[in-house]
Formats: sequence, C-alpha cells, structure tokens
Amino acid sequence: MFNCLLAVESSWLQPLVWTDYRLAVIFALIIPFVIFIWAFVQKAEAIQRLMITYFRVASLLIISLYLMIAALPIGFLTSIMARVLIPISLWFWVDLNEEVSEMPNSGLKLIFTSWRWAATVYNLLGAIALIPVVHCGFSQGQKNLIADGTCRIWLDPPWLYRQTFSPNLTPQFLGFFALVGLAVYILYLGYFVFFKLGKQGRSAMR
Repeated sequence: MFNCLLAVESSWLQPLVWTDYRLAVIFALIIPFVIFIWAFVQKAEAIQRLMITYFRVASLLIISLYLMIAALPIGFLTSIMARVLIPISLWFWVDLNEEVSEMPNSGLKLIFTSWRWAATVYNLLGAIALIPVVHCGFSQGQKNLIADGTCRIWLDPPWLYRQTFSPNLTPQFLGFFALVGLAVYILYLGYFVFFKLGKQGRSAMR
C-alpha cells in the first residue's frame, strides 16, 4: 500500500519538480543576465544596482544546488531561504524603487518590471511548494535523505546537473565547496543585517 502511494506521489510530483528547475534557469539566470547587460549598455544605474543585489542574494540558489548534489539536508533549508530572500532583495531599496518608477517608459523598464513581478511570484510560490519537504532539511544524514522518496525526487535534477557539467568532480568535493560558500554567504548576510542595515536603512545610495 505504501509503495502504491509513493508511486502515485512520484507520478505527479516529479514533473513539477523538473518544471521548477527549468523555470529557475529562465527566471533566476537567463532573464536576469539579459536585463543586467541591457541596463549596463543603457547606463540605467538603478536597475544595475538592483540586479547586482539580486545576483548576490540569488547566489544562495547555486549554493543550494551544490548542497543537494552532495545530498546534504541543509540544501532544502537554504533553498527555501533563497526563495524568500530574493523577493525581498528586489523590492527592499526605497531609493532605487523610486528611481526605477521615475524612469521614462522604455523596453528595458517594461522587461525589468515584468520580470521583477514574475520573479517575486515565482519565488514565493516556490517557497510555499517546498514547505511539504521541510522535513528533508532535518534528515539524519545523507542515507536517510536519499531513502525518503519525496526528498529523493528533489535531488534528481541536481544529480543530472553534476553528471552533465561536473562529471569528474565527486559530490563530496562539490558539497565541501558549497558549505564554504554557505559560510561566506551567512557571514556577509550577518554583516549586512547587524552593521550596514542600521546605518543605511533602506537606501542603497548611502
């Protein structure tokens, strides 16, 4: 009976997970990169600054990917954290938001605004979708994580990514560098929250 339920769950969950990863490539990487280059060419400083902030925050998605390659449970928790932090980073700076709103209408402004709203909705829905697998982030070790059928479905795309782009590097090696990256990320985030935020508030220009 349990195996039947697991098979039913996999039949509908697996396509959704793969779709989520494909959408992440589009919304988290390709479109933001195009917007950043476009803003650089047109010297749209406000959008440039917002995109730089976005890339800094969204780097947690890459860290999460490599944590999942190594089947480290914390990767599920950092994925949720990234989905929450990204919308915040896109709307946090009051002065940059005002500059963007005051920009004359253009293709860049339209594409950026559309992407910002789409990315916000996508990431918030993604965070909600990950709530049922929060327990994966508290698994007792890699073996238990992999043995959980629901958790395993979320690991398949990262494993395929490693086989495609880093076939000669072991999951343990990639996981170690992901942990180092996570440590640096947390230190930088802590520095911003406890030191810079009090001085500059929600103004990016201070």
